[in-house]
Amino acid sequence: MSHHPPFLSGPPTGPVPVPPPLPVHADGHAAHPVWRNELGGLTFRIDHPDRPRFAKWAPAGSGLDLAAEARRLAWAAAFTPVPRVLDHGADATGTWLLTAALDGTSAVAPRWRAEPAVAVRAIGEGLRALHEALPVSECPFDWTVPRRLARARARTLLDQAPPVDRPVVCHGDPCAPTTLIGDDGRWSGHVDLGALGVADRWADLAVAAWSTEWNYGPGWQEALIDAYGLTPDPERLAYYRALWDAT
Repeated sequence: MSHHPPFLSGPPTGPVPVPPPLPVHADGHAAHPVWRNELGGLTFRIDHPDRPRFAKWAPAGSGLDLAAEARRLAWAAAFTPVPRVLDHGADATGTWLLTAALDGTSAVAPRWRAEPAVAVRAIGEGLRALHEALPVSECPFDWTVPRRLARARARTLLDQAPPVDRPVVCHGDPCAPTTLIGDDGRWSGHVDLGALGVADRWADLAVAAWSTEWNYGPGWQEALIDAYGLTPDPERLAYYRALWDAT
């Protein structure tokens, strides 16, 4: 099965103009661009003296819903380490979300790219901990197959979903960069929860394992699934990767 990984996502390689709404929320402190996604969304680190902050901005018409992410973060924060929402809003140019920084660095920071065994273990263990911590019965958000298929570009074969193995509250964007790792090499939190919702745990696990190829090279998928505490399930891995591609 072919896949086009999000190579357009990553740290900006050139100058990035700060969107108009963000200087107000930087409160006079420097805003450094740290990430650009394939839909044109930007993330800035703000050097606030109390604690670093991060500001996300999504251009109007991009389809990115930062208000939805703010709601998910506010709910999940009671159960697991995720960014604390400080403010969010919108204007004619787009939407923005301001959060407090968490401890740790992205699993794709240079240090962890150089130590893939440590990073992959942290991602797998962190994903399992997230799934164990978030209560399915209390989650108001849905990431199930029927909801995702309603937005699918191509539905061939996707209507025949495998039986649900175990419903959990999924991250929704479990690629390697969304796990933070502390200095001790263990996971310390998760970011980018705009698609969080209830689904089969393999919906997250299939993509998290897949993303190790994009970020660390071949040979790490089984290590991530093992760190999570399972053995590979080829049918569910294939299905949820096809669904990811289609949605």
